Amino acid sequence: MVLETRHWVGALLLIPTFIGCAQDSKVTVAQQQPPADMQMQLPPGWTEADMKAMMDAATPGPMQAELAQRVGTWKGTTNSWMAPGAPATVSECTMVASPLMDGRYLETKYTGDIPGMGPFTGLGLTGYDNGAKHFVSTWMDTMSTGMMHGTGTRSADGKTITWAFSYYCPVRKGMASMREVETLVDPNTMTLEMYGSDPKSGVEFKMMQLEVKRVN
Repeated sequence: MVLETRHWVGALLLIPTFIGCAQDSKVTVAQQQPPADMQMQLPPGWTEADMKAMMDAATPGPMQAELAQRVGTWKGTTNSWMAPGAPATVSECTMVASPLMDGRYLETKYTGDIPGMGPFTGLGLTGYDNGAKHFVSTWMDTMSTGMMHGTGTRSADGKTITWAFSYYCPVRKGMASMREVETLVDPNTMTLEMYGSDPKSGVEFKMMQLEVKRVN
């Protein structure tokens, strides 16, 4: 049923493209109509409200527009801590955020250098799930072969997203959690604080603090 529904929705979304291509080719109005087998028909048991819910979930809106405020190139510094009470290591970083899939998602590429460990590259994919009504994110980097998956909650003023991530910890040999606080301080300044628990003591501590400025 899921695959059948996806195929049907995909055919539905192709109708405007079909019409647009026909118009570009200067064909007649009669020729612009999609074939009978592409006419919209609700699956058995579906209602117009069901279809509207599907379309609302697929259509970018205000939350996607908020994510779009992060599009651009950002440069700044990263402070990292390896354990509770450990001294911070400071390095420079660059983030490049780009829209994906007509603004439905945001791709963020991060490059930097971790003192004593060498170059570091990360890639994040972020979106807002209109149906579930929360932000979603996946993160991967050159320090792991796994991925972090998380959901985010927006503050009332829209400036902060608080993230809850889960990932596999090779020291614990099991799943662990991480908390992140992302703040758009102003249109050209952004901060990110990352908190996790020490795998030996279980004590939560600040693992990273990043501050970047938009450069374009």
